[in-house]
Amino acid sequence: MTQLELQSRNGVAPPGMDEENLGHPSEQPAKTPKKLTLIPLIFLIYFEVAGGPYGEEPAVQAAGPLLALLGFLLFPFIWSVPEALITAELSTAFPGNGGFVIWAERAFGPFFGSLMGSWKFLSGVINIAAFPVLCVDYLEKIIHPLESGWPRHISILISTLVLSFVNYTGLAIVGWAAVLLGVISLSPFIIMSLIAIPKIQPHRWLSLGQKGVKRDWNLFFNTLFWNLNFWDNVSTLAGEVDKPQKTFPRALLVAVVFTCLAYLVPLFAVIGAVSVDQRDWGSGFHADAAELIAGKWLKVWIEVGAVLSAIGLFEAQLSSCAYQLEGMANLAILPKLFGSRAKWFNTPWFRDASGVFFFCLVEEKVARNKKTLQGASQDSGTSSHVLNPICIPCSYYGYCH
Repeated sequence: MTQLELQSRNGVAPPGMDEENLGHPSEQPAKTPKKLTLIPLIFLIYFEVAGGPYGEEPAVQAAGPLLALLGFLLFPFIWSVPEALITAELSTAFPGNGGFVIWAERAFGPFFGSLMGSWKFLSGVINIAAFPVLCVDYLEKIIHPLESGWPRHISILISTLVLSFVNYTGLAIVGWAAVLLGVISLSPFIIMSLIAIPKIQPHRWLSLGQKGVKRDWNLFFNTLFWNLNFWDNVSTLAGEVDKPQKTFPRALLVAVVFTCLAYLVPLFAVIGAVSVDQRDWGSGFHADAAELIAGKWLKVWIEVGAVLSAIGLFEAQLSSCAYQLEGMANLAILPKLFGSRAKWFNTPWFRDASGVFFFCLVEEKVARNKKTLQGASQDSGTSSHVLNPICIPCSYYGYCH
């Protein structure tokens, strides 16, 4: 396959050819509309990376208030900003669906592009499978039959089907849904931070930790890394972005600032306003802090926000995986079927839904043991899952080339 063909199949205009007339230099094509604009893209990036301050609390438990605050202040400059800059540069240079798969293929060849795509897709499927489970974990507190047995399994399956159908309708709907979910899920943290202002005692921000509590550096750095990583995931949607050369850098800049503030503002507020045992700062402590600061009503709102955040994470990451498969098909890493689009919504439709459902059931045990989305996803990245996909890219490469 020639360089010109590869560029055309991935939405990258070759020299001398207008990007809007890609593949038809002498005629006006029936082009695919670019659906993602700046605001929806910002919130999709936000849900690819964070989804809210949920899960940042263990940093305080692991290293104390001061180091937790410094971590969320400094780590973005060490990791998030460089990763976002790389994503912005390469997404504008290669504005086609597939993102990091295209980058690896262009730099190192088809085999390594296949490796990148296979491992990232497997990781994405396992992460996605945890989100419907998380939603049911919250719902079971209200609807007790969902705690176990067939009602739980069926509810996970139905939630996956419904959320997948929403994603199937296209990025225009998913993007604006992400905006709505982001506003609603962040609102209780804004309210909590405002109510906490009169109660804040700044000296609590300077605490190095409670005496007798040993620092857990593994938990501390894992929490920072987990909450401020994955900026490259949105690159797989580059071919669906309106004017990507302008929109992507702006969206990533705003998303980095927005995400960091979403972590820092509640953290400063809760640390300054609430005095509790450092060991109580586990995942989900923000909900307990909201009850201490404002009352039971705000705790319920934050718990509802956690469900909405999980939905946003599911939608954003499923979109990323879907368009990654399309990019891999365009590069002939996968069969062409993976790049086919639905007639109604013009979206990639061939997703391994049965695999998602299977991982939902398997990941339930992990989620119940870890009790948090962060723990579930981290556990799914252990070595037992790393060895399996090594043969997958080889079969892709041999099958499609």
